[in-house]
Amino acid sequence: MGTLKDKVAIVTGAGRGIGRAIAHAYGREGAKVVVASRTPATVEKVAQEIRDAGGEAIGVACDVGKREDVMACVQKAVDTYGTVHILVNNAQGFGTEANPQPSTVFVACEDTDEAEWEYTLRTGPTASLWFMKAVFPHMKAQQYGKIINFASSSGQIGFEGNTCYNAAKEAIRALSRTAAREWGQHGINVNIINPALDTRAFDAWRAARPDFVEALKEKIPMRRLGDPDRDAGPLAVFLAGPGSDYMTGSTFMLEGGMHTLP
Repeated sequence: MGTLKDKVAIVTGAGRGIGRAIAHAYGREGAKVVVASRTPATVEKVAQEIRDAGGEAIGVACDVGKREDVMACVQKAVDTYGTVHILVNNAQGFGTEANPQPSTVFVACEDTDEAEWEYTLRTGPTASLWFMKAVFPHMKAQQYGKIINFASSSGQIGFEGNTCYNAAKEAIRALSRTAAREWGQHGINVNIINPALDTRAFDAWRAARPDFVEALKEKIPMRRLGDPDRDAGPLAVFLAGPGSDYMTGSTFMLEGGMHTLP
């Protein structure tokens, strides 16, 4: 306990699932957590949970698809806590802005909806870039920063029917590797997590394609989907803490061994 004592962390998509698990893990480890997600009531609920457990947190309503929201979120963190040490870009939109979805919708490449393409990339790699640019001056000034971005092995293997999501997630990996090489001299680490976790997105997949989800689990050597609290929280703490100070530009496969890709 206390690995992240007095560090300031922004976690996006923290209203539920992976983001919520990471926000709670950071709170337990002593970080001051900025819980960011679109719904004000949701972020305040998670922030209150962290405070009730003895941690320190604020909730900030933030639609990562809107640049002004991203900038306001970082400014709120700085106004409240003085700086930002840790950034977790976990949020990702699906569907279109007019018709958002809880997870990817499988469509052949030639039938890709360009509105979905634009929204998926805007809420994924573009939002990650906005956040990274906003926190960079603070991390550079203190010669310290930990950035954790979320991608997917679906992009690495080019999983069929997932054009928008695959492109967005590989763009995030490319962005992360580039920033890792440029920003390492400033004491800033940038790493990527590729998860296979039991989340709302998998719930949607399970409802729409139960046979697919069961077959997927059979491909995982651990024979289970990961749990956000049990599996994602500890890895995110490690990547935000001192144990990972000499690790940057890497993709961590949080998949129970499903893929062993570089």
